[in-house]
Amino acid sequence: MTAPAPPFLASPRPLAFAHRGGAAYAPNRDIENSLVAFENAVRLGYRYLETDARVSADGTVFAFHDATLDRTTDRTGTIAQLPAEEVRRARIGGREPIPLLRELFDAFPDARFNIDVKDAATVVPTLRVIDEAGAADRVCIASFSHRRLARVRAVAPHLTTSASPPEIARVMAHPWRVLPALRREGVSCVQVPTRQGWLSIVTPRFVGAAHDLGLQVHVWTIDDPDEMAQLLDLGVDGLMTDRIDVLRDVLEARGLWTGGDPR
Repeated sequence: MTAPAPPFLASPRPLAFAHRGGAAYAPNRDIENSLVAFENAVRLGYRYLETDARVSADGTVFAFHDATLDRTTDRTGTIAQLPAEEVRRARIGGREPIPLLRELFDAFPDARFNIDVKDAATVVPTLRVIDEAGAADRVCIASFSHRRLARVRAVAPHLTTSASPPEIARVMAHPWRVLPALRREGVSCVQVPTRQGWLSIVTPRFVGAAHDLGLQVHVWTIDDPDEMAQLLDLGVDGLMTDRIDVLRDVLEARGLWTGGDPR
């Protein structure tokens, strides 16, 4: 019997995720992962927000993708080597402050957050923020690192996590062999690109195998409407996009737009 979806995933599907708040949505260009970007996504009806976690030198957790401030802000430097006070002075796109992870939880109490923990040092501080905010039921932790996800599961086994890359590879190759291990780990979803180099990942076989294991399939980062339609036809359970306006239009045209509202 398939286990019931955890609270984070217990919502009408397909799930619509605003990737970094919708980084390619016109009002959000140059201000990804800012409070304003997430406000714009919520205003469009998004309730699933994708973000990242980085920790400063003094242990403060920021919602920020890059290791350095250089690409998206008016300052330079590596976040892990800077005190929070210095990071707070940076402005995304020259105008918006970098939000604390806790600020996102407080600003959007009805939203659910998919959080990519970007390095090992960020894991425990991020879990502490989630616990202090009482946000465990509305968080999914993702990472490209199996070791990081294993640490999350060891420290906070009650949290929803996505499958790690090695676990995804085993779903692709030998799905029934990995079922007991995935259930023990509490894995509830696989979050994948459509392909990795020459290898197609999101195929009918892969989606079917994941569903047979009771796993939702979320695909990132999809900005083209035709590709969105193709993936929905394959039966994927969620799409992450920078073009939050486009995904909303595609889902509305199919009668599938629910605003991502948790129920």
